[in-house]
Amino acid sequence: MTGFWSTVAAILWKDIISELRGKDIVTSVLGFAILSLVIFNFALRPSPRLTLDVAPGILWVAFTFAGVLGLTRAFVLEKDQGNLQGLLLTPTGRDALYVGKMLASLVFMLVSEVILLPVFAILFNISPFQPGLLLVIFLATVGFAAIGTLFSAMAVNTRSREIMLPVMFLPIVMPILIGSVVASANILDGGGWSDAARGIHIIIVFDVLSLVISPLLFEHIMQE
Repeated sequence: MTGFWSTVAAILWKDIISELRGKDIVTSVLGFAILSLVIFNFALRPSPRLTLDVAPGILWVAFTFAGVLGLTRAFVLEKDQGNLQGLLLTPTGRDALYVGKMLASLVFMLVSEVILLPVFAILFNISPFQPGLLLVIFLATVGFAAIGTLFSAMAVNTRSREIMLPVMFLPIVMPILIGSVVASANILDGGGWSDAARGIHIIIVFDVLSLVISPLLFEHIMQE
């Protein structure tokens, strides 16, 4: 067990250091996501009531775009530099590689979301810093990263990986996006936990299934 978590920590640390040096993921993800928020704000010109109706969807569109862009690059450096085969030849389990990559994607997505939330608050005059909404964002991001890491590993070996990832991934992750929008809308509209419970339950079920099934499928995908 100690070897498992030391491998996970090494992979996570390697990805964080690589990103701090290159800043490729954060720069491209944040630029695109912030631009999408600005475009929605100027295109809709929402009234206060309309803002509450459309804001949850807009927020999760920005998060989804940011997440997909980040996941697209999860295995790109290893693949392009020939390091992926080296990782697979090391005497460690595929599940450790999966968990390390999943945690790295989770960290990058959470950092992006932390930066996007103040921009969202300024543009739409809504405070997203509510405990219920932050919990929904965290739970949804865990499921998004868990299943997204699996599909990123599948797409990296295809010729058009930038296209194949969203084509394969978005239909599968749709339940968690629907649950997130529903729960976020109820919370931003002043509802309590009971109002958001339905969406949160969907997210939790998806998270559990993703965290259980994805490592098992990842091992088979890496053997192909």
